[in-house]
Amino acid sequence: MATVEKVPMLAEGHAKLTEQLKALKAERPQVVDAIEEARAHGDLSENAEYHAAKERQGQIEASIADIEDKLSRAQVIDPRDLSGDKIVFGATVTLLDEDDKPIKYQIVGPTEADAKAGRISYNSPMGRGLIGKRVDDEVEVTVPSGDRYYLVSKIEFI
Repeated sequence: MATVEKVPMLAEGHAKLTEQLKALKAERPQVVDAIEEARAHGDLSENAEYHAAKERQGQIEASIADIEDKLSRAQVIDPRDLSGDKIVFGATVTLLDEDDKPIKYQIVGPTEADAKAGRISYNSPMGRGLIGKRVDDEVEVTVPSGDRYYLVSKIEFI
């Protein structure tokens, strides 16, 4: 018997997925109308509009199934309910790089990750390197450009 793997995410990520799902479900009838309209043009074998609409319909259905799956397995975590001295999912971490320049990251789920916004996935190389570390621990992360070293200077649950 297979176990269902929970997908940890923040409430904000859950809300964003729910909005995406709502938008895709709202687009469904429009695509069906486009298919019907294209079908009315006659010969389907050379009808680019028909094929494009059918392809979009397939993309929408696949996206809906994927999002519904993630939402059904979601484990919504509020970082403010967490505490402790170890880095865990949802924690906001301040690191010092090799030049003592501070860098701030929040550990989030894969669907919420956005490195430019300081949100990294718990299963990224950096996320895996940080999980379980404490303040003053050194972190070594292997990235495409080589090994990087960081010092954990602060752990917050905000």
